[in-house]
Amino acid sequence: MVGFQSSAVQRLLFLASPSALCLMAAPAMAAAPSAVSVPTTITPQASTQTGTTVPAPDGIAQLPAHSGEQITVHTAPLPKIILYPHATPVGQPIRTTGAQGRSSGRQYDWGVFNRGNGEAAGFGPVGQYGIAPWAEDWSRLRDKSRRTDPFDILKYIALNNSGSIWLSFSGETRLRNWFESRPNLGTQKNNDSGRFGVRNLYGADLHLGSHVRLFGQLINADAGGWNGYGYGSTYRKRLDVQQAFIETRWNMLGAKSGFMFGRQQFLDAPSYMLYNRETPNVPLSWNGFRAYMVWPRLRIDGWDFVQTNDSYTKMFRDTENYNTRLYGFNMTWAAPDGHFMGDRTYSFLDAFYVGYKLSGSGGAIATATGSSKGSNTRNNFGIRWHGIAGPFEFSLGGIWQGGVFRYAKTNEARSVSSYAINTLVGYRLPKNRFHTFLGLQTDVYSGGNKNKNSGTIGTYISPFNPQTNYLDTTTYMTGSNLISFAPLVRATFVKSLSLQVKYPLFWRYSTQDPVYRSSGFYTFAHNFDGKFIGMAPQASLAWQITPHLSWTQYVSRFMTSHSLNRAGGSSATYYQSNFVFRF
Repeated sequence: MVGFQSSAVQRLLFLASPSALCLMAAPAMAAAPSAVSVPTTITPQASTQTGTTVPAPDGIAQLPAHSGEQITVHTAPLPKIILYPHATPVGQPIRTTGAQGRSSGRQYDWGVFNRGNGEAAGFGPVGQYGIAPWAEDWSRLRDKSRRTDPFDILKYIALNNSGSIWLSFSGETRLRNWFESRPNLGTQKNNDSGRFGVRNLYGADLHLGSHVRLFGQLINADAGGWNGYGYGSTYRKRLDVQQAFIETRWNMLGAKSGFMFGRQQFLDAPSYMLYNRETPNVPLSWNGFRAYMVWPRLRIDGWDFVQTNDSYTKMFRDTENYNTRLYGFNMTWAAPDGHFMGDRTYSFLDAFYVGYKLSGSGGAIATATGSSKGSNTRNNFGIRWHGIAGPFEFSLGGIWQGGVFRYAKTNEARSVSSYAINTLVGYRLPKNRFHTFLGLQTDVYSGGNKNKNSGTIGTYISPFNPQTNYLDTTTYMTGSNLISFAPLVRATFVKSLSLQVKYPLFWRYSTQDPVYRSSGFYTFAHNFDGKFIGMAPQASLAWQITPHLSWTQYVSRFMTSHSLNRAGGSSATYYQSNFVFRF
């Protein structure tokens, strides 16, 4: 990577890099047609064929073709905006079906769990080129007539005559710019900070028949800018292994079953609880095993991981961090389909247990004089119900977090009892050309009392990088001791441009607990005794330029309350730009 020396050059890179790269890359990456077909109607035609079957929409069942009939499936193009999907499918730019997701050839056949962005299958959102290349299936390209994109030659490479052994390559280069006038509510004295980060994630997926595959992915990253802060090994990373796992698959008890072992990313939890570590250059990864079983309307998943120790700066030095563990299980049930207000309904019910074990500074709790280190075990029992009901879309979730904290010096134990409630409910205007979605998001994260040094701890924590833009684009707020109320509206223009405007307001759950940020909590110059923290109106613009190039921009103005200003906090302007190439 190139070092950043001249401040003038830094500013030019910061302001011009997305547009410059776009001009250079766009001619080479001419937009491929959305050559993906989706079943929309099924029409019988005269024929002499018998006993044939075709998959029904959403992969729910197979429809037998009656004697003397041939079933013809008419198709429609895949909506372009879902090429770069996001987690939490409520309010997606364009509503899609599971049949669309599977027909695109990028998802494995998980049936009804492919609906929307495919997140319900447990491997993260998958579009044409999504954030989860380890969950993409390119076996359809064995048929060379289905290759419509210049990069298709890299997505399926046969290594034997039958094509049962094959290799697929994936890649991502992301350029990210930030600007912050008063970072971290004015507590980070790097005013007018401009930061720039670039990362490269390139991987290979080797299939050894239908039952075994090996996936590997390398990471490289660098960062620069002016008045920068917080750069560490998750921003600057020499070449290292991001993922390396083996997966075996088989059918057992009527379920599609699998076992994954090695270093891997893990997204089978609500994205407001645990996600991909989006803001830094290096995503979160784990070491251990995961097992799953998927039936037509039920799936279960279990895992046990230790976090990757990515604090090293030399090449290929990342190891395992046994001070941080993640373990648990999830069960997702796809409820029966129906109709409401002239449209379809479907929903998923998740029931899960997620356990954390944190030690050292990662497990610290707030005290009246600062923080106390120790071992922190958190047991999360949660449910989430999400789906669509006619024009309405919803996600309703609740988590109770128990556990125990032990002080490092005395080993004294304190029990934990905290909770989180997360809801997003909205209405998609029927037959609206812009697919307009109006929603209301509310989040409650319990807080405790920093002045107590004994008794139950009531502060909820979410230490594993929830989805950045779910709660607060600026990342100044995090899911601890917080109440958030956020109306939002989203509209999609010309099938490739989506705009969302959101207006969150933030309060402390308990005035006896500090205001928390993504790592630790804020310390202001004076005592903050108010409840209202402030509001952060924000807008995001997503442009899918071609199937391989996307440009997303975020802008927010965090307006702190009068009482927080008196304590030493400060309002701030935040801007972020992401220019991403994927194949």
